[in-house]
Amino acid sequence: MHDTARLEQRGVPTAVIVTAAFVEEAEVQRAALGADDLEPVVITHPLSTLSEEEIEDRAKEAAAQLERVLTRQPAQGESVASPQE
Repeated sequence: MHDTARLEQRGVPTAVIVTAAFVEEAEVQRAALGADDLEPVVITHPLSTLSEEEIEDRAKEAAAQLERVLTRQPAQGESVASPQE
């Protein structure tokens, strides 16, 4: 979450993926880091005990949200960092 917040502050589109069981913790971290605009991608919990097919389903859940999260327009006053930064 820390790296994601730093990248977002630099204007680099970034996403953090969490399972539903950790949404509250992600919200606390987001607030503590001053990353109020950071929107987590939330997938179904659990993740660690899944079959390959179930992991593929979680990836599809994430993909469905990633495009929206990564292509959001910067807030007024924010700049998008160039690749050289």
